[in-house]
Amino acid sequence: METTWGSVNAEPGWSVSARQPEEAAEADEASPLLSNELHRPEAPGVSFGFSVFNLMNAIMGSGILGLAYVMANTGILGFSFLLLAVAVVASYSVHLLLSMCVHSAVTSYEDLGLFAFGLPGKVVVAGTIIIQNIGAMSSYLLIIKTELPAAISAFLHGDYTGSWYLDGQTLLIIICVGIVFPLALLPKIGFLGYTSSLSFFFMAFFALVVIIKKWSIPCPLMLNHVGQCLQISNATDDCTPKLFHFSKESVYAVPTMAFSFLCHTSILPIYCELQSPSKRRMQNVTNTAIAFSFLIYFVSALFGYLTFYDKVESELLRGYSRYLPHDAVVMTVKLCLLLAVLLTVPLIHFPARKALMMIFFSNFPFSWIRHFSVTLALNAIIVLLAIYVPDISNVFGVVGASTSTCLIFVFPGLFYLKLSTEDFLSWKKFGAFVLLISGILVGNFSLALIIFDWINK
Repeated sequence: METTWGSVNAEPGWSVSARQPEEAAEADEASPLLSNELHRPEAPGVSFGFSVFNLMNAIMGSGILGLAYVMANTGILGFSFLLLAVAVVASYSVHLLLSMCVHSAVTSYEDLGLFAFGLPGKVVVAGTIIIQNIGAMSSYLLIIKTELPAAISAFLHGDYTGSWYLDGQTLLIIICVGIVFPLALLPKIGFLGYTSSLSFFFMAFFALVVIIKKWSIPCPLMLNHVGQCLQISNATDDCTPKLFHFSKESVYAVPTMAFSFLCHTSILPIYCELQSPSKRRMQNVTNTAIAFSFLIYFVSALFGYLTFYDKVESELLRGYSRYLPHDAVVMTVKLCLLLAVLLTVPLIHFPARKALMMIFFSNFPFSWIRHFSVTLALNAIIVLLAIYVPDISNVFGVVGASTSTCLIFVFPGLFYLKLSTEDFLSWKKFGAFVLLISGILVGNFSLALIIFDWINK
């Protein structure tokens, strides 16, 4: 099938800037129109199931550990409404992205920026993707650095203080060199389908254990300390769930949820490798992945909150380490979750590396040396950030309020308004406008309150 930049938008409601024939041919070869007419006999593509697993792996990561803390600061009903709203908005913004890609023959988020606003648009989108994914990967590695030594020590008997395998930084470097880097070097994102499916089952196992362990930690909370049982919560109000609750920590709610549902940087790479690719099929992949992720997020957040109430930690695993330090099931699920988080890091490498390549090396042919060097540089950056960032809520808050809201809310709405020539009162264009305004307001308001909270601290 032959497409040109001037012909793909012959459909009403879309406009395309004119390009030279040579540029059009080159662009079409690099970015074929994904539709039901596309045939790829040389590559069967990734199955629907593996595509769902890959997208779920891109969605679910360290965010699952911060949502119980968010529920404690918003209340059960407040949290439920916000989480559902963010999930629906994430799905709708993906719908806009896919619509623009199908009608413009563009197969990358960065090229949508180029298509809408020229080179500055491409650079802004690529830069946002790089910052977002580096923030996400560093948050995952921060959890591994913090929790893996504690998980290992729980299986040991005796004093092993000072051992290299109980040093978080040493373990982090070994894991990145031995696991993350080799997986990130894979040439196609579809190759990670098997690790993504494993990661999903680990996340589901974590949610199941959170449900079961709700009845293993009684309220008022009791803490074992040197053979004594210390009661740290003695008011019945501390064991009563709140339906609505607002505090200064509530400003982290929407940014953390946006961070937790962000998969937009992986949507188009997964779409390009999907078996029998079409807009409807990819939207079904997205809706399925978001629905399962929402279910696991909500269940783990609800029962995590109902276990610790107002004493829930900003990183849920710390609570279980504190109150059930030698529980075999908790130790097992901790290792499983750490492995699931670890397997998410290589998946997020792909869009980050692609964005870097599109900024600096878009006119160069593929080179394994360049591929290796950029992957290595990204690994080094996220390891350094994981070593020196003190608190995961800082990552959730800042990245979620800035880059996550841009990629979920602002960019899809802005690009759709720019590229589509539909009547402004059409449902899609009005929805894009609401998405854009909501993203600007939520992002700026949340970021301002987070900075104000830092100053007060």
